[in-house]
Amino acid sequence: MYVCNCNGIRERQVRAAIEAGASRPAEIFRHQGCQAQCAKCVCEMRQMIDESRLALAYAAE
Repeated sequence: MYVCNCNGIRERQVRAAIEAGASRPAEIFRHQGCQAQCAKCVCEMRQMIDESRLALAYAAE
């Protein structure tokens, strides 16, 4: 599934960037070698980052 239609960034690419250490949407774009265009995807990226942090917190317990 596409998260960012403007840059063609898929969900798996966003997750890979987060796993590589991206903690902000700007870092995800940098990881993909592009930058935000319309920024409609930024909220979804933030949500994915938050979900990843939450999952790591539960795993650490």
